Amino acid sequence: MNGASALTAGSALNRFGLGARAGEAAALGDPLAWLQQQARAPADAPQLAGLPRSVDYMAREADFLERRRKLKSDAATTAKDAPAAANDPQRTLYLDLFGEDLRREYLARWQIAAETNTPFAERLVRFWSNHFAVSTDKITAALYAAPLEREAIRPHVNGRFADLLLAVEAHPAMLRYLDQVRSIGPDSRAARYFALHQPEADEDMPPLRGLNENLAREILELHTLGAGSGYTQDDVTEFARALTGWSMPGPRQLQRGETFDSAYLYRPQAHQPGVRTILGKHYADEGEQQARAVLADLAVHPATAQHLALKLARHFVADEPSPELVRRMARAYLDSQGQLPALYQALLHAPEAWAPTARKFRTPQDFVVAGMRAGGVPVGPRPRAWEGVLVRLGQPTFQPRSPAGYSDIASDWIAPDALWKRVQVAEALSEHVPRQGLDPQALAHAVLGPRLDAQTQQALARAEAPQQAVAILFAAPAFQWRT
Repeated sequence: MNGASALTAGSALNRFGLGARAGEAAALGDPLAWLQQQARAPADAPQLAGLPRSVDYMAREADFLERRRKLKSDAATTAKDAPAAANDPQRTLYLDLFGEDLRREYLARWQIAAETNTPFAERLVRFWSNHFAVSTDKITAALYAAPLEREAIRPHVNGRFADLLLAVEAHPAMLRYLDQVRSIGPDSRAARYFALHQPEADEDMPPLRGLNENLAREILELHTLGAGSGYTQDDVTEFARALTGWSMPGPRQLQRGETFDSAYLYRPQAHQPGVRTILGKHYADEGEQQARAVLADLAVHPATAQHLALKLARHFVADEPSPELVRRMARAYLDSQGQLPALYQALLHAPEAWAPTARKFRTPQDFVVAGMRAGGVPVGPRPRAWEGVLVRLGQPTFQPRSPAGYSDIASDWIAPDALWKRVQVAEALSEHVPRQGLDPQALAHAVLGPRLDAQTQQALARAEAPQQAVAILFAAPAFQWRT
């Protein structure tokens, strides 16, 4: 493999993929063809087989809420001076019902990242998962963040953006996270009912009260058009009215024994009647279809094309990609009527994407996964330790604490304290690298290729033990960048 080919293979594996594994670059073949195939093929992941559907979690969650209510009732009858319990019975109940499945959810995600042979496809899954961010620190959405990625994002990552957008916005994770399940039209039948009956509040699932604009605002600002693209507050409010009725079954429906095929439920009695005007276009009062029509138009809007192209170029090429690259990518997207593979192909064929100056600083998740792949680190049966590493580095899985997701800019991850923590994590990672046949110099050449600099090579040569040399490799500046 000549120098240019080695550089291209390294970029395919490290910047477009999840990090090179030993021997992978030499066996890659044509790097561009390898990436193009992944841009078209489904992002299959057999590790996810057998995990519960969102509708399964929903039914079990209703059981949890009922049993938790009984625990609270029992606790209220306990004498005030009774000794405090050593364990929180509500937390114990939650872990009994969901702990093993949550372990499997996170374990599968780690296994996919460490073992996949289609890392570009997996990076795309993770990109869109962050684009449509849901944070598990909001407890009502916590069970559904991982299913959102595997049920709504993964099946549509190589198809039409309109299909991806619809699947995400109708998923219980997004409906819960952005409070859409609380939203009703001010003039809907449900609003009139509540005005007459004033139902008693339930701390687990407070009753619907009025219009909530959170989902509509984030769809416009983050998921489609982008901030500053020209939409107004009136557009947000009108879109929120169109979205009323988009919801999911409630715990009491499930406790009554009602069954559902999906965790999404349209409630016509909550829908705000009337024609909606959004971005100057009128949308007929067609119930659930009204918001679907808005989403379909947003998916192929020129501002959406610009927003998506900029985010992808920023993720794969540079923190400040060239406007010309973004323009070409947006044009390819619009010409294809919103086909995501067309957007990916425009990126892959761009000269800027293969320039020697193209590089991205590895986020904490990228850094840990790249180290695991480079060193052949086994994931093991318990993902909790790896999740703890991400917490320490500031990027825990499914917990961005903002609908905007985690930052994709180097300056947000490159503070001195953050870099020192990476050195410590590099040492910890190196301890898990299999020792048999370990040759740090050969490993460095295999995963960094021509980007292995003389300073790093000298540091590796001076290491007192192979494991120390691997720690030096993982902590080296060259390893911190996706180049």
